[in-house]
Amino acid sequence: MTFSSTTQNGDASIAPQAAMLSATDLPEMAVAPDTAPSGEAFAALGLAPEIVSALVAAGFTKPTPVQEQAVPAAISGRDLLVSSPTGSGKTAAFMLPAIQRFSVARAAQAAAARPAAGTARPEAERRRPQYQPARPGLLVLTPTRELAMQVSTAAEQFGKGLRKLRCVSVLGGVPYRQQLALLAKQPEILVATPGRLLDHIERGRIDLSQLQMLVLDEADRMLDMGFIDDIETIVAATPPTRQTLLFSATIDAKISSLTKRLLNDPVAIQIAQGAQQKANIAQSILWVDDRAHKDRLLSHLLNDESLDQAIIFTATKSDADMLAGRLSDEGFSSAALHGDLPQGARNRTLNALRERRVRVLVATDVAARGIDVPGITHVFNYDLPKFAEDYVHRIGRTGRAGRTGTAISLAHHAEAQAVKRIERFTHQPLPVSVIVGFEPRRTPSTSGAPRGGARGRSFGSGGGAGRGGYAGNRGTGTGGGGGYAGRSSGNGGGGGYAGRSSNGGGYAGRSASEGYARRRDGGSDRG
Repeated sequence: MTFSSTTQNGDASIAPQAAMLSATDLPEMAVAPDTAPSGEAFAALGLAPEIVSALVAAGFTKPTPVQEQAVPAAISGRDLLVSSPTGSGKTAAFMLPAIQRFSVARAAQAAAARPAAGTARPEAERRRPQYQPARPGLLVLTPTRELAMQVSTAAEQFGKGLRKLRCVSVLGGVPYRQQLALLAKQPEILVATPGRLLDHIERGRIDLSQLQMLVLDEADRMLDMGFIDDIETIVAATPPTRQTLLFSATIDAKISSLTKRLLNDPVAIQIAQGAQQKANIAQSILWVDDRAHKDRLLSHLLNDESLDQAIIFTATKSDADMLAGRLSDEGFSSAALHGDLPQGARNRTLNALRERRVRVLVATDVAARGIDVPGITHVFNYDLPKFAEDYVHRIGRTGRAGRTGTAISLAHHAEAQAVKRIERFTHQPLPVSVIVGFEPRRTPSTSGAPRGGARGRSFGSGGGAGRGGYAGNRGTGTGGGGGYAGRSSGNGGGGGYAGRSSNGGGYAGRSASEGYARRRDGGSDRG
């Protein structure tokens, strides 16, 4: 989606399909509705009065930790390497100092270029060439269209005090003619995805030779999506004097390598991830036996009275379509969102979500990046993410700007290792929940502690009393909960196959007296 925004009062021009990202819903800074904000905390960062006024008018009271550190450093002209989780306010952390740069430059230009009274402008100044490429001062690269639109909306909001500060989004899925018309207005700010931006550069529509500031937003995601070559080509078209700000949820070897090539003696800023950042989001995991069990459980959860709106994440685009269709058949107002949808359809879906005509959005990871809808109270991981860091991005769609939220993951026991990776990345365990009437037959443990003794052989007490191991193949071994208890006269422990002979139950359930037994040699129907 491409839109041009002018920030002079009464002179805003936004393409109709771009209106789904309301400035009032931006999550970048803490908002205290019952407090009359003064803006002193933002003024202390070195921001101009007109920028502070725009923040105060929007109801923002104080900067977030990443803004407190990044804004002054960026205003001073330093390159930045920022590791900050989603929802921490990083968009304002780079947009505010960029707008401050424009404010200072405009003030200087106004003082130097004010003509004497009665002096006519030179003929060369009055005549403008028929076409000249856009030469932005700020370029923000983002991995997805939705995130680009969120950044553009932030630019509009924070720059309201500057006369006609133009921002254009350069994205795939939007007609070239529409984008060319917007680029012809010579925007100061470009927000772009790498592919479409390169198209315009190669066609001579955009010239980055005068770029002052380059921002790579969610750089880790852009590298994961294979944009490294595009990024290198774009950077090569910029002047070496530019200021570069790189933001990433994680700093790994790939990001470190990119940093060495792009940044000049950067200030490194790291904002803590994990439990402290997500304390307002109630997280849990529900184990499921199969897809049918998962579908029944999800339908039950969507009927929770505390649920306002929800996003459900799937691994594939086809799953998003199928699940959205099934939920619609069940009576839920649902819609799918993924990269195969035309941009117009994606915009309509997001508008419907924001206008509460869609209650349940079924989405893939890339398509949902940047979505900020206040009514989203629940996030469901129908499929676990491929990368642990994507878990943080997913659950960050709820609990925005200090609100509370709920994040529930539905996982099969075979995904226990994926759950462990998420726990290691977030530095916190995922609490396991069980809903009465939807109990799984098998519940693996994911804490990494030993789950039982060794597999017993011959007449010994094979297997330990802990959960999850084979108790023994022969003899009178006593099975620990959650594993095979034994194959002969062993006594079944809770939670797994109890045994196959005279004393054993089969599936033992939650205790030695519960569960489905496999009948053999005296085993009962209920073990």
